[in-house]
Amino acid sequence: MPAAVVIALDQYTKWLVRTSPELHRWEIVEGWLEFYYTQNSGMAMGIDILPTYIISMISIAATIGIFAYLLWTLKYAGLGYLFFMGLVLGGALGNITDRLIMGYIEGYGGLLDGHVVDFIYFSLRINDWTLFPYIFNVADIAISVSIITLLIFGKYLLPEEPKAEPLDLTEKESTVKE
Repeated sequence: MPAAVVIALDQYTKWLVRTSPELHRWEIVEGWLEFYYTQNSGMAMGIDILPTYIISMISIAATIGIFAYLLWTLKYAGLGYLFFMGLVLGGALGNITDRLIMGYIEGYGGLLDGHVVDFIYFSLRINDWTLFPYIFNVADIAISVSIITLLIFGKYLLPEEPKAEPLDLTEKESTVKE
C-alpha cells in the first residue's frame, strides 16, 4: 500500500509540474523553497557518468534486488519495516517509470532512455553558497526518508530471524535415567 501511494503521488506531481509551465519555476517560500522543473538523465544528485539506458537497467536490477530481499525477510518483518520498505519500493518504481516512459512522452528517446522529472528545490543560501544544491521529487523523498529512518531505528524495525532455543541437555539426561 505505501508503494502504491508513493507511485501515485510521485507520478501525479511530476505530471502536474511538467504540464503546467507556471510551475516550472515557482518560488514557494522566498529564498528557501521553490519548484524548479528539470529532467535528470543521470543518477542521484545529477551524477551523469553512464549512458541513460545503463542507469535505467541498473535501477531496475537494484529494485528487483530490493524486492527480492523484502520477500526473503517477509516472514520475520514487522509493520514498520514493511511500511518503510514499501516507501523505498514506491520511490524506486516512481523513478523507474520516468526512465521507461519519459523518452516517449517528451519525444527524445525510447524505452530506458527517459529522464527522471525533478522539481523540488530547497534553495536556502548563505551568501553565495547554496546549502543543498540538489533538485529532487516525491519518489526521492520517500526513498531518502525511509533509508534514514531504517538506519536510525534499524534495531527496532529491521527483521530478525528468531534465534533457536538452545537444547537443555540436563533435562534430557534426567528423563533418560528414569
